[in-house]
This record gives sequence, C-alpha cells and structure tokens, in this order.
Amino acid sequence: LKYRYALSVHINSNNTLKGEHARMLLIGNGRLITRDNGTYYENGAVAIDGKLIKEVGETAVLKARYPEAEFIDADSGVIMPGLINMHNHIYSAFARGLSIKGYNPKNFNDILEGMWWTIDRKLTHENNRLSSLAVFTDCIKNGVTTVFDHHASYYDIPGSLDDIAEGATSLGVRASLCYEVSDRDGEKKRMESIEENERFILRAQKDDSDMLKGMMGLHASFTVSDKTLRECNERRHGAGFHVHCAEGPGDVLDALAKYGKRIINRFYDNGVLGDQTLAVHCVHIDRHEMELLRDTNTAVVHNPESNMGNAVGCGPVIHMLREGLTVGLGTDGYTNDMLESYKVGNIIHKHNLCDPTVAWGEIPAMLFENNRAIAGRYFEHPLGVLKPGAYADVIVTDYDPLTPMDGSNVNGHILFGMNGRSVVTTVCNGKVLMKDRKLLVIDEKALMQECRESASRLWHSIND
Repeated sequence: LKYRYALSVHINSNNTLKGEHARMLLIGNGRLITRDNGTYYENGAVAIDGKLIKEVGETAVLKARYPEAEFIDADSGVIMPGLINMHNHIYSAFARGLSIKGYNPKNFNDILEGMWWTIDRKLTHENNRLSSLAVFTDCIKNGVTTVFDHHASYYDIPGSLDDIAEGATSLGVRASLCYEVSDRDGEKKRMESIEENERFILRAQKDDSDMLKGMMGLHASFTVSDKTLRECNERRHGAGFHVHCAEGPGDVLDALAKYGKRIINRFYDNGVLGDQTLAVHCVHIDRHEMELLRDTNTAVVHNPESNMGNAVGCGPVIHMLREGLTVGLGTDGYTNDMLESYKVGNIIHKHNLCDPTVAWGEIPAMLFENNRAIAGRYFEHPLGVLKPGAYADVIVTDYDPLTPMDGSNVNGHILFGMNGRSVVTTVCNGKVLMKDRKLLVIDEKALMQECRESASRLWHSIND
C-alpha cells in the first residue's frame, strides 16, 4: 500500500533542516521548569547539542555563550521537559465514533469481548500504520515525546509491531512497544504473538538509536495460562513484561478459581515481576500484593480515565504510594494528553477517598517524577528532566500565568492553567517536531483523510 500522506521538510533561514539535528539549538525566553531538584528560571533557556541537553540557565547568559545556535523563542511561555505516557493503546484509535451492531455491554468483560477484541480481530497492517502515525502526531501536539504502547491486532500479527515502530521512527517520537500475548484466540495466534514480541525485542536490542525498545506484552491473567507465562519468560531475552493486572474484579475471581491465588502472587510465582516490568492498573489488589510489587521493584501504571470509563473501580494508588511503590501515570488509549490524565487523577482519588487533601502532591509526582524514573529503567540517558546529559526532549506552552509563578507552585499552574493543546513547540531527541503549532514532520491534513478512509473500511469489516 502506498500512502498519500507526505512527510514534510521545512528549511529555516539558516538552512537547518527541521526534523534533523541542528548543530546547536537554543530554546529560551520562557519560564523554565527543569524538574531538576526544583530548579526554575523566570527567563530561562535550554542549550541543545545534538540529541542531548548541554546546559540550562538564564536566556541572556546562554545566548551570549552560544551565539551561533539556532534560537527558538518561547515568547514568555513555559519551557519544560517532554511528557511521558507509561501506558497507551495506539490500536484503539480507530474506535473513535464506531458503533458495533449488537454491542450492549453490562460489565468490563462485555466491553473487552464486544468492543476491543472485536476490533483487534479485524485490524490490518494498513490500520496499524495509519493509527500509529495519527496517535504519534497527536502526542507531538500534546507535548508527549515518549510512549509505552501495548498493541493487539489478531487479524494479522507478524510484523504488526513494525507498523507501530514505523510511525514512531518517521515522526521522531521515542517508543517502547510490545504485543498483547493471549490464549483467547487459539494456539496459532498465541504462538504468533509470543514470536512477534521476541522478534521485536531482538530488533530493538540491536537498534543503537535508543529511540525504540521492546517488551514482552501480556493481556491479563485470565487470558494467559501458566504454560504461556513460562514460554514468554523463556523468550523475552532480558526484556520486562508489560501486563494488565487486576483491572476488573473478574480477573481476580478467575485467578482464585483456577490457581488458588491472587493475580500478583501468581505473576510472582511465574517470574513476571521485576524492575523491568510494568504492572498496569492494579485496581483490585490487596496489601500483600502491594508488598510483592514493592519488594520486586515492579513499576505500577495508573490510568484514571480508563478505570472510570470502564467502571472497574478506583485503584488504591494513594495506599500504594504510601507503601513505597513506584507508580506512574498512563492513559490506556483514552487520550494522548497527559495533562488531562493529571487533572482526572487529581479528582478521582479525592472523590473516591472523600478526602480533599489527597492527590495534590501524589499525582504530579507520578507524572513528572515517577514516569521519569520508570522510563529511566529502559533508556540510556535521563528523560523528563532538563539538565546536562539528559535527552533533549523539550516542550514549550503558551501559558501566561495570571498569578505569581515560581519553582514552588508550578504544579498548580500546570493543573489549573494548562492542557495538552497549550503546547506550541515540541522537540524530541534534539529534533524540532512542531514549532509554533506547525507540525514539521508530517502533512496532518492528508494523514487524517487517509485515516478516515482506512477506518471506514475497518468499520465495514466489523459490521458487515
């Protein structure tokens, strides 16, 4: 298939190719949130050399120090690190607006079977590639520069992770990818999904760009047998697992009925837990399971909008944090706007615990500190922070504070004053992907037209 979209290349007055590394790049004249021990500059700048940050400081000082650098003027906006999404489902993008005949879910399992498993059994390579481009484009527009994705497309599994990787690579976004292993569609599909993970893990391990990573994806405890877990463990080549854990109560009941143990205990016994693993959701876990996750240094990922939308409950996130777990923040495909996820996370735990004092500090710590720490387990240089030696992932928003802003209150300004569409400029790995809200790496209008045509074909295949 030959797509009609075209990657766009723009040339500035200094003949620097946008989307390619400038010799030296300086982003300044903005309120600079470094996320480096609370360091804040009222008029700060970030100096970028290749794919890494060289220096941060006052704009006037850095402009004098690097007079030949290409300068991006933040125009008194806010400069801060690129955002990280610890759990996404790119393949779900083409479900937007879809109505499936006979779909009338009564619980979470009905949603899985009636919506998501119905869709993923029809997804083609064309759908995968285009949804990947569309989602990564939206990530750029929302200031998200690193995405941990969990893919499923059981119609045609082999090579499907390459479809997703193609979108990330062509647009310049950093990504960790995996395929959702499950027993639900039979032995052939089960083996293909394991092999797809193994193939991509090995591919990513040979990629020296540090822009692509591979993990061993698992759907959830109730759709994977002990045999499947053993085989995944044998073929993951040191990579961690990316797995849904105790998202709905049915998952827990299944583990107790089949194995006589709770989900986290079962995963512990099968070698799934560890510091390279992402345990996603963990809505229905008890204190002992929290202790297992903590003691194995397994990262947990909370997805507040998804949990609310699927009516599965509110995860014990505040308790997990108090127990010393590392809990990050994702979106589960609901949105590509991490600041939206921040807002919902701030509200859901206040509502659930009937306590207006919680989540003020916990949720921004998850987004801005824990996501950075978790991502740092996989990538060579620091992410989510503006300091020398970190990857040059930088975003600029157009936010102009109506009250005083400094290093002590930036989270309040972000929570109540910004959203993803506040982002005007996005740089990832030292490459300018969007400047002044103009995408420099793709023709979005042509892409959206192509997506609509492809989604229409998918919808017809589902309902015909």
